[in-house]
Amino acid sequence: MTISIKLARTVKDLLMMAQTEYFDAGHRTCQGCESAMVLRWVAKAAGPNTIVIGATGCMYVANTTYYTTAWALPWIHTQLSGTGSAVVGTAAALKALMEKGKLPNEKINVIGICGDLGCADAGLSEVSNALTHTKYNFLILMYDNESSANTDIQETTMTPYGALTTFSPSGKQVRIMKYRWKKNMAAMMAVGHPEVRYVATAIAADPIDLYNKVKKALEIGGPTFIHTLDPCPKGWGYDPKYSHEIGKLAVETGIWPLFEIEDGKFRLTSTSARIASGEIKRKPVREYLRRQSRFKHLTDEDIEYIQRKVDEMWEKWLIPGLIPLTRELPYPEVTKASTK
Repeated sequence: MTISIKLARTVKDLLMMAQTEYFDAGHRTCQGCESAMVLRWVAKAAGPNTIVIGATGCMYVANTTYYTTAWALPWIHTQLSGTGSAVVGTAAALKALMEKGKLPNEKINVIGICGDLGCADAGLSEVSNALTHTKYNFLILMYDNESSANTDIQETTMTPYGALTTFSPSGKQVRIMKYRWKKNMAAMMAVGHPEVRYVATAIAADPIDLYNKVKKALEIGGPTFIHTLDPCPKGWGYDPKYSHEIGKLAVETGIWPLFEIEDGKFRLTSTSARIASGEIKRKPVREYLRRQSRFKHLTDEDIEYIQRKVDEMWEKWLIPGLIPLTRELPYPEVTKASTK
């Protein structure tokens, strides 16, 4: 199925299509917070007929200080791990009220937002369960600053290999405390929930790509999922004015592939598509890592290891950024069995 909606192709298109602010002045995020920029573009893409559900986390604490909010949309708070049940309950209630004639039968967007702790860790089972409810329409957006930033930068499963957090310091006995590779949430949600019609990755530093993906996710119907990577000056250790630049480097080095899966069809997008086609070359991961103090303790050998892992993802995986399998298809035993 092809989604027939108007998408932004240029910055001029974007500015013309997204003039009204629904996530406005008054929020209290840190300077350079890319999660705030993500929510701004999400709200612009969604428009006024939208209900936002926010789990406990940075974007709850910073945007809903007592009696004030930056949201110009109906907004509901849910607990840290409650995004999945809250979006399903809200979408189900809207559908029931419309079927009973108690609400006009019109499109109302339901968007659940949760950070990496609330989505990929504490709330993972609820989010996974929610994505199986295919008769309800909603978008779950995970804003990923790669730590539990709201409570002073604790490690999560989304914290990248080698990164310093308050839970993974570098010491004399153990130099690299965060030895685990980052969880691939978008791939998990896509491969593990084949009836979900739209899954994507995005970043605020590419607002056209982000805006279009949110429009698609809200239009296609059923449960959908978007995972954004959100540079965090406080947690990552860089001057706030470089947030967009750091975000672009994450994509340009290949560490953060931009892709979308629409009705089972995978497609790299924007800069990642240009890398895959050979139009541009991936930059060395060193250019990204050395800009952040959370990686200041890494040796040249550590950086070479990370570079090899990224190279492997782009050059050996069946699908870059999605399927970490390197065996060639078709499988010999499957081919043999099919001929019997």
